Amino acid sequence: MPQAEILIVEDESVIRSALRRLLERNDYQVSEAASVSEAGSKYKLTDFDLIISDLRLPGAPGTDLIKRAGDVPVLIMTSYASLRSAVDSMRMGAVDYIAKPFDHDDMVTAVARILAERERAQQQRGEAGEARSTETERAVEGFIGSCMDMVTLFDHLRKIAPTDATVLVLGETGTGKELVARSLHHHSRRVERPLISVNCAAIPETLIESELFGYEKGAFTGANTNRTGLIEAADGGTLFLDEIGELPVEAQARLLRFIQEGEIRRIGSVESRKVNVRLICATHRDLQQLTVDGKFRQDLYYRINVMRLQLPALRERGKDILELAEYILDRRARELEKEPRHFSPKAIQAITTYTWPGNVRELENAVERALILSESEEIDNQLLGIDLELVKVSQIRGRKAEPTATASTTRVATNYDPPEDLSLEDYFQRFVLEHQDSMSETELAQKLGVSRKCLWERRQRFGIPRKKGGGKRQTGAKRAKSG
Repeated sequence: MPQAEILIVEDESVIRSALRRLLERNDYQVSEAASVSEAGSKYKLTDFDLIISDLRLPGAPGTDLIKRAGDVPVLIMTSYASLRSAVDSMRMGAVDYIAKPFDHDDMVTAVARILAERERAQQQRGEAGEARSTETERAVEGFIGSCMDMVTLFDHLRKIAPTDATVLVLGETGTGKELVARSLHHHSRRVERPLISVNCAAIPETLIESELFGYEKGAFTGANTNRTGLIEAADGGTLFLDEIGELPVEAQARLLRFIQEGEIRRIGSVESRKVNVRLICATHRDLQQLTVDGKFRQDLYYRINVMRLQLPALRERGKDILELAEYILDRRARELEKEPRHFSPKAIQAITTYTWPGNVRELENAVERALILSESEEIDNQLLGIDLELVKVSQIRGRKAEPTATASTTRVATNYDPPEDLSLEDYFQRFVLEHQDSMSETELAQKLGVSRKCLWERRQRFGIPRKKGGGKRQTGAKRAKSG
């Protein structure tokens, strides 16, 4: 496989040389220039696989390379002081930004990720696929995003929607699985017929079968009249079964018969009824593992796993996160009849570094809360409920921490570096639970790089009560020393 060719545009010769050595050690072919004009005169920019440019350069800013480079991704280097400009550069088309001074591992990881995404994009759609993907994106209403995972999703939606194929939608909680179901129905031939949505986790186990299949009068105590089930109500249209992984095993057997035979039988009835329903299922759980554990029928899994759509987690969607946040902010401001608002640099830093375990739903809630509480045109990270001090503790899933970390947070990152698949909340809880018996509250706060008030608030939020006598030995020694 040929080496990837990278162009570095940086006016500081020391930084330029160090970055060149770093990339060459990782088997990249590197060229360099000190300014935008030199880069344009010495090289054909479209020949490179990636351009890494400083934001502030003599003559013209690094963002000028974005248009000149065409489809070649441009990674912008910036300092925290110019964060707003870095975000503006992403709006102009930069693939990402990285803070200076950067960690070598962060740079190598970012470069590898961007090049992998570029290669994947070329394999999936080729040179002519870009226009088609853009059309697909615009055709899918309700979705915002341009990362490769979302472009792939849009393309699959466009192909699957007109068919009657059963669809299984996978993704973490809050990623928009119901929105996918609505889009599939809206762009199908069944759009004039009903879309019936059922949350399998919200219906008590004793009622789920009667809700889905209906019942005849006298079928059981309290059945005083005939009742049409939700599957029958969706006849001619689409049935969306959300959280199908929570469906009881008994109901799974009846659902399997419905899928196989295209008919249902109400509880208490001896007659079956034919129904014509398109089925869309969704879950955040691992159905394959549930089949191994005996909690989900294997034959049902094979029946619903015809066409599978995977929704990416918000933290994996790159600059889509900020685009989504600004879209939600503008939309909710109009709905609440408030003046237009914008995010502060710290809010932008929080939005792009936080891991969003609740995904788009959590982002929507945070933005709406901040909008309601805001008293000025600028929304800060505190109104979003994101503590940058805690974000600094660790770099989660490759997202960059704030570069101006304090000494205490640096010690935490060095001594208690969490595994990459551990969320920020998980790490906080694990650290407190593991060390609260041997550390005082002050020491815990210092190690985590947060204030005692923040530690207390997060204890309340995560339901971790402070143990009586926790850190007693150290606290007592300190008191004796101070007395």
